Amino acid sequence: MTSTKETSNSKDRTSFFNRWAYGTFVLLSVYFLLVNNDVASAMSNLGIALIFDPFDQRVTWNNRPRYQRVWLFVHVGIVLILFAYWMLKGFNLI
Repeated sequence: MTSTKETSNSKDRTSFFNRWAYGTFVLLSVYFLLVNNDVASAMSNLGIALIFDPFDQRVTWNNRPRYQRVWLFVHVGIVLILFAYWMLKGFNLI
């Protein structure tokens, strides 16, 4: 008789992958912003980074520590500021 046995020491690699992907996209956006002066690419990569929540996703929003919620709000704010700058620059308003 065969049975599948789940070991208790098997690790969930999702959080490791999410942190790695989040960091990669943040660094990529910094590169596009500072080296290439490409605001649109920096904004899109920074927005994509939000998909990979670097914190524990099993914790609901209301149960997360305040610093995590503040960090994610600041991240969204930076994306929105970059979007506004890109739009204003596109319409030659700045």
